[in-house]
Amino acid sequence: MPANLPPEAKAKWLKVMEAKTPEEKLKALEEFLSAVPKHKGTENLVHWARRRMAQLRREIEERRVKERSLRSGGGANIYVEKEGDAQVVIIGPPSSGKSSLLRCLTNVKVEPDDIPFSSMEPIPGMFIYDNVYFQLVKLPSINIYDVDSDVNSMALSMIRNADSAVIVLDASSDVEAQYSALKSILRENGIYIVRPRGFVTIERRPTGGIQVIGKLINGTADDVKKLLVSYGINNALVMIYGEATLDDVEESIFKDMVYKPSLLIINKIDLADSDYVKDIVAKLGSELLVLTASLKNCIIDPKVLGESLLRIMDLIRVYTKEPDANTYSPKPFVLKRGSTVGDLARRIHSRFYEGFRYARVWRIDKYPSGVKRVGINYVLNDGDIVEIHSSL
Repeated sequence: MPANLPPEAKAKWLKVMEAKTPEEKLKALEEFLSAVPKHKGTENLVHWARRRMAQLRREIEERRVKERSLRSGGGANIYVEKEGDAQVVIIGPPSSGKSSLLRCLTNVKVEPDDIPFSSMEPIPGMFIYDNVYFQLVKLPSINIYDVDSDVNSMALSMIRNADSAVIVLDASSDVEAQYSALKSILRENGIYIVRPRGFVTIERRPTGGIQVIGKLINGTADDVKKLLVSYGINNALVMIYGEATLDDVEESIFKDMVYKPSLLIINKIDLADSDYVKDIVAKLGSELLVLTASLKNCIIDPKVLGESLLRIMDLIRVYTKEPDANTYSPKPFVLKRGSTVGDLARRIHSRFYEGFRYARVWRIDKYPSGVKRVGINYVLNDGDIVEIHSSL
């Protein structure tokens, strides 16, 4: 990303950030790009700005088409509201097995597209594992050979909104090439599928000055504040994760960086050499959790997949029990690892939190023995059964 942009370019970027509509953002980006000096240090920025402008033009056109469609009573649904305990998007290149995965795990009757990139509508289905509801959403195929392809725009938007991603690749082709190209496309659009060594998020705020949480490996909080102020950002929360640098801070000014926990399914292993599959699983397994499958025949273990999704998203299952009841609810609350009894009480109802007195906790494999009394700050574990006692 850029270094030493002139004041004129930084001032014009402020107008980009202040723009409200896609039309306003497009115009502001055009003006910003005209003020960016063209040299080696700004190549990535210029490339990103042009791609973002192309995306905005598509968004504007798609909205116009949708408005015309709605007026005429038609139109496809290009957004899926979240349902269940977690939304997981299924992504990958054409014919990798995305539709087959959805068909194997849900009640949705879906067939692969006869023509690559012919389907632009996301298809949802519910995968239920151990009473945990994963909303799987099969996205349109990602064109790994054309970063700026129109078919990628909606998929990228849905990936950003989801809780996690399942990447399906074709073992009968070059898996490493597919993975590398897809990861590069996502990274260019500010989406990490592998937890980075360091990255930065910036949340602009109306007041409060600049608050920096975390440390840079090559700078201080004052350096961060000076950089943001030079771009006209005077109020923001800056979150620094891992081994981030001042360049990462500057990149996050332009790109809304997100990390999406992901797992990889290598499909069609029946069509590939077993040694090749073994080698590629070992190689890519250093970055992501990797599963293998033959989805045409629905050869995939739902239990392994369900546990894997919980693991990569850092989710735990917590069961609840009413006082004096003989058993606990079979449907767990799904919480982030590190959640407390207080977090659970608040999720159930605010009155349980406000009137909290104490809780009784069992392990699911030791119920009904092994009970212990705990306070509101007790950190929960996967498989805990909780009975909350409240004065309200």
